[in-house]
Amino acid sequence: MKHVYRVSGMTCNGCKNSVEKSLSEIENIKHVSVDLEKETAAIEMKQHIEVAVLQNALSEKFTITELKDNHTTKSVNAEAEEKSAIKQLYPLFLIFAFITTAAVLININPWNTSEFMLTFMGLFYVVFSFFKLLDVKGFAMSFAMYDPLAKTIPNYGLVYPFIELALGVFFLMRFQIVAALLITLVILGVTTIGVTKSLLDKKAIKCACLGAVLNLPMTKATFIENTIMIVMAIFMLINLF
Repeated sequence: MKHVYRVSGMTCNGCKNSVEKSLSEIENIKHVSVDLEKETAAIEMKQHIEVAVLQNALSEKFTITELKDNHTTKSVNAEAEEKSAIKQLYPLFLIFAFITTAAVLININPWNTSEFMLTFMGLFYVVFSFFKLLDVKGFAMSFAMYDPLAKTIPNYGLVYPFIELALGVFFLMRFQIVAALLITLVILGVTTIGVTKSLLDKKAIKCACLGAVLNLPMTKATFIENTIMIVMAIFMLINLF
């Protein structure tokens, strides 16, 4: 069953992510989708949960009340269903296309596969860290919903964008490549484990790959994105040794 509630007190994406995370942790709740502009939360639950229980899970900053207008509920659900996964993931595909094109143009004459991969990985990290740095706290909240290490160490999500930025600079400057490749395997390997678990559990949560600024769903595209980087890192390590 799905119900829509009014949530007041939200002022930014960080608030939105905090509400989603807090409500998602309540037992018998399958999925939470918060609309910051409309100040609503669409909650899919296994059984009915009292509003008081929902309120207790939230910070005192937020107030949650039930919407009595069924037409409003249907309208919100219908609008959410209208957005296709491809349309939501369009920014991700576009960024990948730009990064790939730039890496190809930089290394096309003369062509060198290893140099292309290093350039691609460098641009990937720099561009993706940029979006995360626009709202570090919001990213950290979203990231902790699926990354095992971010769940265990909350501050890891706050420093992760800076790790990505540093790795991007290392790859582009061809500095400490082996260390950068090994770190890539570790951090993306851990994240991929969390992404895979979320996909297998069919959890409809937000992907934090482009930070908290863009609302991207967790899909197979997220898994593929991480896998590409891991495969490139393994390929480069094999070539180097």
